[in-house]
Amino acid sequence: MNTRSRETTVTFRKPFRLSVLDHTQPAGTYRVVVDEEEIPAASFLAYRQIATMLHTPSLSSSGSSQVFAVSPGELASALEADLSA
Repeated sequence: MNTRSRETTVTFRKPFRLSVLDHTQPAGTYRVVVDEEEIPAASFLAYRQIATMLHTPSLSSSGSSQVFAVSPGELASALEADLSA
């Protein structure tokens, strides 16, 4: 089965927290990698998301980096909350 990865960034204006993170993360821009796998036997090329990984710390911070598998829905909710406040 074919897989692909897409890399994007997300920016938080305020500190945020996700359930998989031990601590509140500072505001900043973070790298997000989404892995997708091809859906077999489709009459057209289609992919389904199989993993979403958030890289910490933010791109503007220095220090050691960690990668966390996060829920795409929880990440989207955190970004939405950041924008609405």
